[in-house]
Amino acid sequence: MAVSLAGKTAIVTGAGSGINFHFARALLAKRCNVVFADLALRPEAEELVSNHRSSSSASARAIFQKTDVRQWNQLEQMFRVASEELGGADIVCPGAGVYEPPFSNFWHPPSSPTSRDDPSSNTYASLAINLSHPIRTTQLAISHFLSPPSSSSTSPVSASNPKAIIHISSIAGQVTPFAVPIYNAAKHGINGFVRSLAPLSHRLGVRVTAVAPGVIKTPLWTENPDKLRLIKDGDAWVTPEYVAETMVALVEDEEIQVSGGERAIGSGAQSGDSRGGTRRVTVQGGMIVEVAKGTRRIVEQFNDPGPSGEGNTVSGMGIAEEEIFGALKGGWGVS
Repeated sequence: MAVSLAGKTAIVTGAGSGINFHFARALLAKRCNVVFADLALRPEAEELVSNHRSSSSASARAIFQKTDVRQWNQLEQMFRVASEELGGADIVCPGAGVYEPPFSNFWHPPSSPTSRDDPSSNTYASLAINLSHPIRTTQLAISHFLSPPSSSSTSPVSASNPKAIIHISSIAGQVTPFAVPIYNAAKHGINGFVRSLAPLSHRLGVRVTAVAPGVIKTPLWTENPDKLRLIKDGDAWVTPEYVAETMVALVEDEEIQVSGGERAIGSGAQSGDSRGGTRRVTVQGGMIVEVAKGTRRIVEQFNDPGPSGEGNTVSGMGIAEEEIFGALKGGWGVS
């Protein structure tokens, strides 16, 4: 399923910053049009979109579509824009996400002064963003791939016209830090969701995969003092560029290089050798790739050894845990 990205169109939610911005930039560099679906653009994203407003034989187009991913009608609008302006979507990344603390944190219940959740709502904001939005966007993408609207110039998905959906999971899809239970639940859900859609690849030509990064050096961390204080000297960062590079490989390549031994990956094939601790594996639907500092590892469904390598943890997580226990006393969670 190796594909050329040139002339294709992608929808990337959360493309205004962080990992998704770097993924969108990498796609544009390969002459793939991109719909930047986000609430706003950081200056670097705004400049990138501005530089790609019109296309030529040597470049691709970029369009900003203001999108609140919690609103399903706005998710639907992304696909209409992709069809009407860029001919229809071939690649979809429901990458927008938030991290607790402080957003919608389980340890700050609805109606408490620090909560970001509406007590009259029936959901947690972070679950709506991190889990419901990727699931609903995937539904819309599959529908769009199977039956492109009349405003689209793309053909329905087939073996000769494959499509891709790339999700952003996390090492929190395996590990369970006490401080972030809702985030853990969402990422465990993403892992199960992606794996369950594996048959779409060989039956329909829709490859659904995910990356599972460690601690990423993005504004989500570097511009948030509440999170940044958990980082200690010696803690490693994973660069968003490396995560984006992995995402591009999962979308366009037949094989990807990973670290590890000689174990088979699910039902997929394996090729090359493992000299130097790396090997090449066939990219297949349902695959989840952990991205640490300078290394990539396949996350197995069963008997997985867990996250490994630098950039997969922060030394100060115990600080947040102690603060939570300090707050858990009489009256906690009472309106």
